Amino acid sequence: MTTRRIRGAALVAAAVTGVAACSAPGGGSGGSGGSGGGAADSVVIGVASEPDTLSPLLGYGKDGNSKIFDGLLARDARLTLKPALATALPRIGDGGLTYSYTLRKGVEFSDGKPLTSADVVYTYNTILDAKTNNSARSELDAVRSVRADGDDKVVFTLKYPYAPFAGRTVLPIVPEHIAGKQDPNTGSFNTEPVGTGPYVLAGWRKGEKLTFKANPRYWGGAPKVKTFTMAIVEDDDVRATRLRSGDLDGAILPPNLAATFKTDKGRRTYDAKSYDYRTVTLPTANKVTGDRAIRQALDAAVDREAMVDKILDGAGRPAYGPLPVDDPWFARDVERPQDLAAARKILDTAGWKPAADGIRARNGARAGFTLLYPSGDKVRQDHALAYASDAKKAGIDVKVESATWEVIEPRMGKDAVLAGFGSTGDPDYGLYTMLHSSLAGDGFNNMGRYDNPAVDQALDTGRRSQDRTVRETAYDTLQRELVKDPGYTFLTHIDHLYVLADRWDGLTTQLEPHEHGFASGPWWNIEAWQPKK
Repeated sequence: MTTRRIRGAALVAAAVTGVAACSAPGGGSGGSGGSGGGAADSVVIGVASEPDTLSPLLGYGKDGNSKIFDGLLARDARLTLKPALATALPRIGDGGLTYSYTLRKGVEFSDGKPLTSADVVYTYNTILDAKTNNSARSELDAVRSVRADGDDKVVFTLKYPYAPFAGRTVLPIVPEHIAGKQDPNTGSFNTEPVGTGPYVLAGWRKGEKLTFKANPRYWGGAPKVKTFTMAIVEDDDVRATRLRSGDLDGAILPPNLAATFKTDKGRRTYDAKSYDYRTVTLPTANKVTGDRAIRQALDAAVDREAMVDKILDGAGRPAYGPLPVDDPWFARDVERPQDLAAARKILDTAGWKPAADGIRARNGARAGFTLLYPSGDKVRQDHALAYASDAKKAGIDVKVESATWEVIEPRMGKDAVLAGFGSTGDPDYGLYTMLHSSLAGDGFNNMGRYDNPAVDQALDTGRRSQDRTVRETAYDTLQRELVKDPGYTFLTHIDHLYVLADRWDGLTTQLEPHEHGFASGPWWNIEAWQPKK
């Protein structure tokens, strides 16, 4: 997880002050582009989170769509891989063990230095270096080596055939002549990036906004949107208020707030399907959530359909696991309705007996635990409260608490968290980091310290096999194992809703991952927008 919610009530208060002042986040009195007739070449977007870093070496932009950087490949609106810094899709050889790329000629970094194969080699080798604090390093586990073949060719050699490897090469490329002279963990490149992308960072006020300007050296042609600002506004209600006041051109909003703009003729709502799901982590180190019977009972007790209808206003789908029901890798027949009778029977059999207040206990231990959710996230709050209500019907007491991420992170190993995950492209991309026991407690990877040998084996098989049938069997086994031994309670898959001033053409949405708002949304291709005529 490379982005997080903005911390502290003070920042929300500052955002409210900005509404009162009605000043666009771009600063100054003119043309920052509020929706009330702002300049067509300037856009201000309200999002809920900001990156910890802008360095791809530490994970920024790893799934593509970074406006500052480019990868060897990119994805189009349908998520199909296409050439970016490379001239073509990779040439695959040696039985799937080598991937060769030829670089596009004439590409320059925004400082005027040319892109070469050495930059690609440096980028990947630095990420693979254990001294670099990149929590997504396991995504490149298959790579044995990266080498330059002249100035314009790069060859990856893999340890084992890895079917979805090409999709990993959307990873942004950084300039060795700048980043290579710094410590990748602490260097200024983390906040002063230089890339080949369509925009350059013009300014970053932490917790407030990031401003980007068109890169005059961009190999893909000059963007029509010359300036865009990402205003960081944690609170959903404040974001909607700023959009309504004209302080923002667009924003990501939860369904209930997006619905309030439906009759606004000057704005359009964009609905993006996603792999983004809300789930409750159930830490194995917690005496209650570590009990499989508790986890099974919670899975049976939850009413996913009601959450979609009442919390998401229909803008989503029930989540029966980490993959949505319409995904081609989804295991058929694992859909399951709420079944409180089954939940109670599971707990009875395991010795969790109801006390006078209806909450169960076993050997003097009460069936209760704390569920944390990030402050300001109304959708997660509503999921947490609905989850607690369902759990209580089965005799499990869930205490819901809001907190900042500074408070949540040290407690993730023992307290449940209303979390969000989901990756596009291939099942390996999101499932391995979430479930494999080797990554237990590694930052936001495997937050609940889930450890299931059958799941580990399925993940390893899915990662290492090139046979589609073998991979399908592995991921089918994994999903069914998660029903028997749920380390998480999967709740809903969420549609992402965006409301924008209707002043541009060329806006589309992609099938989106969990990490949305900042890099995803209708602005995923902002460099291709055209002012309406």
